[in-house]
Amino acid sequence: MIWITIVMLAVYIVIMLGIGIYTSKKTKSVSDFVLGGRGIGSWLTAFAYGTSYFSAVVFIGYAGQFGWSYGISAAWIGVGNAILGSALPWLILGRRTRMMTKYTNAKTMPEFFEKRFDSKGLKIAAALIVFVFLIPYTASVYNGLSRLFAMAFGFESDAAYKLIIVAMAVVTAVYVILGGYTATALSDFVQGIVMLVGIVAVVVCVINGRGGWSEAVSKMAEIESANGAKGEYASIFGPDPINLIGVVVLTSLGTWGLPQMVHKFYAIKDNDAVKKGTIISTIFALVVAGGSYLMGGFDRLYNTVAEGETPVYDNMVPVMLEKALPEILIGLVVVLVLSASMSTLSSLVLTSSSTLTIDFVKPRMKKENEKQEMLIMRILIAVFLVISVVIAFNKNASITTLMSYSWGALAGGFLGPYMWGLFSKKVTKAAVWTSFVLGIGLTCAHMFLIGFGLFPELKAAVAGFCPLNLASPINLGAIVMILSIVIVPIVSMFTKKPDAKQVDDVFKCYTKEA
Repeated sequence: MIWITIVMLAVYIVIMLGIGIYTSKKTKSVSDFVLGGRGIGSWLTAFAYGTSYFSAVVFIGYAGQFGWSYGISAAWIGVGNAILGSALPWLILGRRTRMMTKYTNAKTMPEFFEKRFDSKGLKIAAALIVFVFLIPYTASVYNGLSRLFAMAFGFESDAAYKLIIVAMAVVTAVYVILGGYTATALSDFVQGIVMLVGIVAVVVCVINGRGGWSEAVSKMAEIESANGAKGEYASIFGPDPINLIGVVVLTSLGTWGLPQMVHKFYAIKDNDAVKKGTIISTIFALVVAGGSYLMGGFDRLYNTVAEGETPVYDNMVPVMLEKALPEILIGLVVVLVLSASMSTLSSLVLTSSSTLTIDFVKPRMKKENEKQEMLIMRILIAVFLVISVVIAFNKNASITTLMSYSWGALAGGFLGPYMWGLFSKKVTKAAVWTSFVLGIGLTCAHMFLIGFGLFPELKAAVAGFCPLNLASPINLGAIVMILSIVIVPIVSMFTKKPDAKQVDDVFKCYTKEA
């Protein structure tokens, strides 16, 4: 049945390349390439948001790890993603982001920081942060994708693993380089439909594969948790609700400050599209994220780990799917995860390359030249992908760890300044710098002191310090995001006030038609 998977895969890739060729004719300017001319409708934007949000990182890495750790209660992460990660940012940030970025002509998040806070330094720092910390996230997507391919086609060698990564990078590069944001938005719509259909089919097969809902839940209730109790993996809040909350916060609140996510609000057509997009995006997240984590919640019924062995979380979902799905559906799952991953990859590479070009390279050009800017962006897309591929070659790197540090640094640095910058005229440059330094500083310190395993005694001490496992990069990321929101207004109260005239001019966007 492998030939069915190959055919489905080939058809999918041809469609994606066709979209790239079709949209290349519509991409005439930098604004077209980066923002689709700011004319993208509600359905395309909502699907672009959702497909950029959920990738192989969620379907393979997070569903596997947190399904194993929390059982059926892992489904709460999907609910949190739908409400806190999709509905609320659309409601609170969507309209204001569209209006302010259009009024100031900001095309990227670093450019937003420059024009909102009148600081070229903030723009340069933000551009470097975006480029550096989107790389591990991209690598984590490749990692999850390649593991699923290994399951589907029986690849085991390192050479095959690397070949898969390179092939996906090439396909992603071609259609993004050709069509820019319009290509990614249109392809995301197609990919989103595949994801919706695929996740429903997978969840049904996984549950039915263990006798249906009642039987599967009963079997989960018989499994002992780490403290020897039975029933916790089938309970509403699971064996560890405190750390479950940390996962919900990281994977949901992070979208509020991630440049590749809020960028969707820059490009949406009008405020009416924002209202419609809110509903579409929330339903999409509930089905895809809720389905992924619910599926992962049953992975203990399909995976066994010998006592004393360390679970390989990134292999849990592939093993489960191999056992639960009929061969004819393996192709659908491959296309499902490929869709989720390539949509995220296209968003990441476009965000990174446009940010570095517009915010770092363009100011150093002798004269404005849109053709030259677009050429540089296309070259940087290739550079970004090459670096990510090299990192992804290390398949021992945990998917969840790579993503957690990436989201923690980006959202931990940007969330507070970005959110408060849309609403308050009192935010100061010093407060923004403080959030940048705090987010990047705490993330890097945790990564080097604990994440790399150089100081095992310190890691053990931090892990047992309180009920919330502070050695976890997931919990660290959640804490840094919350600190960013809290620290910005506090620092703004005690530092030099911004220029009133400049701030008033920016906030005119809400009184004028934008």
